[in-house]
Amino acid sequence: MTVSILLADDQEMVRTSMRIMIDVEPDLEVVGEAADGHLAVELAARLRPDVVVMDIRMPHTSGVDATLQIMNRPDAPAVLALTTFDLDEYLFGVLRAGAVGFVLKHDPAATLLEGIRAVARGEGFVSPGPTRRLITRVANGDSEPVQLPGGLTPRECEVLTLLGQAMSNTQIARRLHIEESTVKTHVQGVLTKLGVRTRVQAALMASRAGLVGGIGSVRKPETH
Repeated sequence: MTVSILLADDQEMVRTSMRIMIDVEPDLEVVGEAADGHLAVELAARLRPDVVVMDIRMPHTSGVDATLQIMNRPDAPAVLALTTFDLDEYLFGVLRAGAVGFVLKHDPAATLLEGIRAVARGEGFVSPGPTRRLITRVANGDSEPVQLPGGLTPRECEVLTLLGQAMSNTQIARRLHIEESTVKTHVQGVLTKLGVRTRVQAALMASRAGLVGGIGSVRKPETH
């Protein structure tokens, strides 16, 4: 099965570089390019790609606004945000808007390709280093604390805590000694109960709720 991709970036050289990386992959196909957010929204509706690689900073309509508009559609594709800096002020906005992950423009080609394939599978993708810095920034007071909703099972709390450590499904499965398919079920349950769409949003909530105390530090959720 071929994954169809829409590239959205205002720099033609960046789009060309990404297309060259993608075109040699037999399971990936670029179906369109957009030089601004407004065109990205139009092409996403017309071409219906599986994945949109979305630059956060673009003229006319920003990547944040474009992502929000795209995600409001019932048949929305997965959005993989593209940014120059991992703590870009717009990054929080695009993740809240529904992007399922992000890659850095200076990441190696393999990271971009891995990210595209991951979000196409519905898993989300963010490099662990940037993710932990992002989560630590939230934990250090860049966002208001939240109270987790009731109804999370003890296992779901464990999974949420590990999401807050930027762990993949495979890593969570190994840590908890369960099948990866079981992890996927728990992740979906966590997302539903938290009322969020992506695992990155769940990870940020874990930090804001105090489950993650910083890089490599985890706090056990309180039980009542």
